[in-house]
Amino acid sequence: MSRNTIFALFLTTAVAAFGPLAVAEPTRLMVRAQSLDAKFIGTHTGGVDVTLTNARTGEVLSKGRITGDTGDTAKIMQTPRLRGQPLTDPETAGYEAVMDLKAPTLVHVEARGPLGAPAAAITVSSNIWMLPGRDVVGDGLILSFPGLIIEPTVESFGNNEVKIKAKITMMCGCPITPSGTWDADNYVVKATVLEGGRVIAQAPLVYDGRPSQFASPTLQIRTKRGFVRIEASSKVAPNAGVIEIPIDSR
Repeated sequence: MSRNTIFALFLTTAVAAFGPLAVAEPTRLMVRAQSLDAKFIGTHTGGVDVTLTNARTGEVLSKGRITGDTGDTAKIMQTPRLRGQPLTDPETAGYEAVMDLKAPTLVHVEARGPLGAPAAAITVSSNIWMLPGRDVVGDGLILSFPGLIIEPTVESFGNNEVKIKAKITMMCGCPITPSGTWDADNYVVKATVLEGGRVIAQAPLVYDGRPSQFASPTLQIRTKRGFVRIEASSKVAPNAGVIEIPIDSR
């Protein structure tokens, strides 16, 4: 009996005893990041880094970045949606991971962003069972990102006078305006000036006439080593944001 014949018999016996050998199948998973109470996080705010791992073994299955558009405002925020209706379109920000799976796999999905606003960036994760060859695309797996992006500035006028300003947007970069989709009246913004752990001034920031812009009144502050903390929060959703920056009123 030839060596090739013996090997063929061995394979036949193995398949009969254990079944056919598992072959990895390319399996796609679309991952998206949605700003809570708003649209999708994409290129406009720097995107979102995504890592997919085998939840049991820690093996990295795919890594990439969510990029693309924030989506259709009317479809996402205004139109009543029936079960099964798509929320996204081909331009909506997402990352399509392709994993080679030999068996059903519990996949751990971890996403961090928005990368263009490091002070506001958070990490959101979830687990999902993926079956070899069964793609999860379309809207895919949508991760919800609560929070607000705050971009602060301090204007100094001399004589210890300052005005504290902040640009505040949703995590997708969507603007806050009076009577808009994200109504400025639904947001509370305040600044606290501290030095050595002691509060030396506090003031509200109110809408300043331009989209997402909020400002305090002119404040009389005397500090050399203080910092200002700006807090913003929504009255109608869990979203909030906090940022601290140094302040020198001289």
